[in-house]
Amino acid sequence: MIRTIIIDDEPLATDIIREYLADFSEFEIVAVCYNGFEGLKAIQAFQPDLIFLDIQMPKINGLELLELLEDPPAVIFTTAFDEYAMKAFDAHAIDYLLKPISKPRFAKALEKYAQINQVSATESKRIEEENLNQESKNRIVLKVKNEIKIIPISEVIFLEANDDYVNIHTKEGKFLKNKTLTFYEKNLDASQFVRTHRSYIVKINEINKIEPYEKDAYQLILKNGSKIPVSRTGYPKLKSALGI
Repeated sequence: MIRTIIIDDEPLATDIIREYLADFSEFEIVAVCYNGFEGLKAIQAFQPDLIFLDIQMPKINGLELLELLEDPPAVIFTTAFDEYAMKAFDAHAIDYLLKPISKPRFAKALEKYAQINQVSATESKRIEEENLNQESKNRIVLKVKNEIKIIPISEVIFLEANDDYVNIHTKEGKFLKNKTLTFYEKNLDASQFVRTHRSYIVKINEINKIEPYEKDAYQLILKNGSKIPVSRTGYPKLKSALGI
């Protein structure tokens, strides 16, 4: 739900906004305020996603209210005066609705909010993925029973595909992670790890030797004695990683 606060000293205006919002089920009105002081307290208490804000109000006006907020929510101004438009957009308003507000114009303002909110959500997701990818280059975080375990990448010997999961092999043992092998192939340091097979990624400095295995095939013998198959497509990658 999109937490919403209406701040306007005209009861008729707040009633109209409430009536229009009733057609948009994703918006939840958490407070209706009739002056700037009430609005300020409500914003601090409810931390809304969006506010509908009148400009000319007693005590403090809408623009002054925003100046008092360190991290203001998204705002759609509702006012009978068009001379504040430039100041409103300087305050990063989503939209500026002139009273009397028509229902189609109101819907368009909500559409603008949805578009901007979607861009913001996409950007947040991108940043989150970047952080996750960066984390995967340094450590692997997983849950073992009811505990969180952090495995430094330096302790990983090899990774093994297990359906939609990956077995993380370390000197301490084998751990299951809800990720794909392709994810780790993209995010692990290519100078340290190489994918030798559709089901295996190996740390290069854990390789002890390469030996023939069946016709035109090879396998790796790791320092811990593990035997890892090398596919036809994996062999050129292995040679390149080893510089041979």
